[in-house]
Amino acid sequence: MITTSARIAATALVSLLLASSAFAQSAAPATSAPATKAASTEKKAAKTRTSASLECSKEADTKGIHGKERKKFMSDCKKNGAGKST
Repeated sequence: MITTSARIAATALVSLLLASSAFAQSAAPATSAPATKAASTEKKAAKTRTSASLECSKEADTKGIHGKERKKFMSDCKKNGAGKST
């Protein structure tokens, strides 16, 4: 035989397990994620790279520059005129 306190404890445990799913974070709506990706893709497609930017990028690739150094190199290269920096 199950005592009253055991039934109350079992009921409380089951209630907590069922209630925990109600407090779980819900997933983002499926419609907003693809729309965001499409918008960012359109922004990237709208930006065209200049010939100076492409030349500096190729030069940075050949030198193997990455990360913050590449960003600084690209900035200096474009200011000094496409590939004429050291």
